[in-house]
Amino acid sequence: MLWLAAPRANAAGCPPIHNKPGAIPHVQYDGVQHLTYCYGPVSVSPGQNIIRLNPTKLFPSQPGYITRFDPELVYTNGTVPRVDVLHLHHAVWIVNGKPEFATGEEKTILQLPKGFGWRTVPSDYWLVNDMIHDLVGTAATVYIVWRIDFVPDTAPDAASIHQVRTQWMDVSGPSPRVGISSPIYPVFNSLRSMGHNGQYTFPDQAKGAQRNLKGPSQSWTPDHPVTLISTAGHLHPGGLKTSLRVNRGDQHRGLFQSKAHYFEPAGAVSWDVAMGATPPNWRVKLRAGDKLSVHATYDTSRANWYEVMGIMPVAVYDGTDVGGQGAFSPNIPQQGVLTHGHLDENRNHGGSSMGLPDPRSLPGAPTPTDPIGIQNYQYQQGDMYAPGSAANPPKVVAGQSLTFLNQDASQSTNVFHTITACKAPCNRSPGIAYPIANGSTFDSGQLGFNYAGFNAPAADRDTWKTPKSLKPGTYTYFCRVHPFMRGSFRVVNGP
Repeated sequence: MLWLAAPRANAAGCPPIHNKPGAIPHVQYDGVQHLTYCYGPVSVSPGQNIIRLNPTKLFPSQPGYITRFDPELVYTNGTVPRVDVLHLHHAVWIVNGKPEFATGEEKTILQLPKGFGWRTVPSDYWLVNDMIHDLVGTAATVYIVWRIDFVPDTAPDAASIHQVRTQWMDVSGPSPRVGISSPIYPVFNSLRSMGHNGQYTFPDQAKGAQRNLKGPSQSWTPDHPVTLISTAGHLHPGGLKTSLRVNRGDQHRGLFQSKAHYFEPAGAVSWDVAMGATPPNWRVKLRAGDKLSVHATYDTSRANWYEVMGIMPVAVYDGTDVGGQGAFSPNIPQQGVLTHGHLDENRNHGGSSMGLPDPRSLPGAPTPTDPIGIQNYQYQQGDMYAPGSAANPPKVVAGQSLTFLNQDASQSTNVFHTITACKAPCNRSPGIAYPIANGSTFDSGQLGFNYAGFNAPAADRDTWKTPKSLKPGTYTYFCRVHPFMRGSFRVVNGP
């Protein structure tokens, strides 16, 4: 069949958008249209890390099928922000009340196999849930971009396309909300004390209160026969894989593992990653009553990972007349496909010398009587960038606590900060792989308030106390919202 590729449309006002390196090939259709949508311009406030939800009419104006979805984040000149400067934590496209497309910083391209598409009609109602994170404290203006392959009903090949829908699979996202974790921000922690032999799988190995973070979308049981058509996982740094499994009575089987392929030289510690998607010939038939579930595995041998995710949306066809293997067949393809290669925006790995002091060699500062303020991206006492004695780590007697106060948490500023342990001296340059939370296990959470009610990641408090259980020594920390921020304090045996 001749592939008639129409010119890119709906790109009026969009900057030039470049293809991802090594992008998975387009599936060819007679009459396909290649459409580019630029959502914005979006104004990003200095230090921003909030979740937004807004409607959009940026989708096809005629009925047809979306067969490919390629997400991106760009500045107004079309260049892609470095991930350690401006971070697309996530974007989710919600269609008629249900999440249909999604991306994180790994920017997986959703390419359906030949003969399948998501149905779209002009009366659909689209929302965009986005979380753009400024790591450097500088305002920016960007576009959220999605490029789609669209086969209108008038195209010669439209009649051969089978409609799929997205079944949202998510390990976390409890409802009602537990702490900061909710369906809109479905997170859990993966710490070095968790799991076995340096790996932690959620929710399988969750204990105690962690079990409460499992979400309702962690499993799904169809009430009629269906065929699973494609899937790929979403993880945060430290993530190794998401796994899709099926249970039928006493039988259980793994259907696919979306493995994280790290380009990062330091390994599984950054966003320099691509996720493995199902190959084009992967199709799995489920019976009514089969239980599908998703599971996320993280590397806990090197660092603590806070507020991580494990999401695995599945494209589902309602029926079993499109071929494929039974759920317990030994012939289900398992080899994942990377939908793109190494992304240039991940080029700054960090870890170079900046000439900052080693806090362990500095004299201690007196124990403060007031909370240690955090203002204008600086810690009031013990900040490594501070001049003179202000850089000296404040002392606290073992068994007592220091208190921190985020003064940037005012409603007018609305900037979140953390105090997150990192391995001393923790004084090198920030990047996608440095620093990481590989010090003692303490983390303040994102100190700040959810003023708008929807910008979920804040802990809804502006103060935090260091653990009383810390042993004598010098402790270094960073802000995992703004990793260029560094500080230290010292625990001593006596005054």
